[in-house]
Amino acid sequence: MNPATREKLMGVSVATLCSALYKRGLRNQTIQDVRPVKAKGRNMVGPAFTLRYMPAREDRNPMTVFRDPKHPQRHAIETCPEGHVLVMDSRKDARAASAGDILITRLMVRGGAGVVTDGGFRDAMTIGELDIPAYHHRPSSPTNLTLHEAIDINVPIGCGDVPVFPGDIVVGDDDSVIIIPAEIADEIADEAVEMTAYEDFAVERVKQGHTIIGLYPATDENNLAIFADWRKANNR
Repeated sequence: MNPATREKLMGVSVATLCSALYKRGLRNQTIQDVRPVKAKGRNMVGPAFTLRYMPAREDRNPMTVFRDPKHPQRHAIETCPEGHVLVMDSRKDARAASAGDILITRLMVRGGAGVVTDGGFRDAMTIGELDIPAYHHRPSSPTNLTLHEAIDINVPIGCGDVPVFPGDIVVGDDDSVIIIPAEIADEIADEAVEMTAYEDFAVERVKQGHTIIGLYPATDENNLAIFADWRKANNR
């Protein structure tokens, strides 16, 4: 992705991105029921590399399938490009794990920018201590083989009721994760930076005792003039 866009998205919130996308008629881009395994205090940003699970069928899903070097779950970990976010469609089912700490550690060492599942991780406490942003629904200990079969890599998926296409831009903060269609990522990043500057200004004014009426949203032209001066003074 555009390095400048990545840098801009590192400094904006998912909430702000939601508003920018909503203005374009995109209402359903925040992955539902997914949260950080552990807050990192920094954003996760990168293009999506996807893995799709389907319901497991017992005769296809014995432990021996993991001996196959092309097993989709293992292959996804080993082929996810550096700087990308692995996004998993786990059918919104956390009863069996999408992955565990060994696989996520491997993804981290290979330069993955993060990992998201609408299911659960096993070894979640260990994953939370890794230096890679990770998001899931809740901890889950049973192997994925009990309920899920990894079936497709880097295809369009649904994750937490959100459509995710390979290459879409994934942004996660300490609250949640949002998917930005790749073709509008640059303009959304630019708008979100502008919105964030005004939001920081508005918070400062509110803390000083000013009313939100006419300030947020900026319906009073006087506030825009004050904002312009604030930007100059704060190099924003």
